[in-house]
Amino acid sequence: MTADQRFEALNLVLPPAPTPLGVYKPCLVDGKYLYLSGHGTVKEDRSLIIGRIGEDMDLEEGKLAARQVGLAMLATIKANIGSLDNIKRVIKVLGMVNCVADFTRHPYIINGCSELFAAVWGEENGIGVRSAVGMGSLPDNIPVEVEAMFELK
Repeated sequence: MTADQRFEALNLVLPPAPTPLGVYKPCLVDGKYLYLSGHGTVKEDRSLIIGRIGEDMDLEEGKLAARQVGLAMLATIKANIGSLDNIKRVIKVLGMVNCVADFTRHPYIINGCSELFAAVWGEENGIGVRSAVGMGSLPDNIPVEVEAMFELK
């Protein structure tokens, strides 16, 4: 199966590709690499999932929020390079978690995005290197922000 076919089989819906809220590009192609700026929790109606992990949201809600970020990233990929099939592999993911000070399960939250990428591109190409870190706050009080780098075909 291709990446686009795998995504279709998941029966998930992409939100609209987010538009920049500042002076930056949502994505940039440099040679054989695609860089995605930090993406947030954009839903199908363009609203955001809001809240802080450990205060307003639990682990499972946070993991679903990270998956929603992954969906927003897939929407940006499709809007800018046409197809998920144009991605060869995930290189790097940086996941940032808006959480209370004593929260320690950042990797679990970011798995929501990483598991989506693995399902779309397969375990060999959909899992790259990763960092998952806690933040005191994120823009608009979103629970998760993720940026990533991909290799193009």
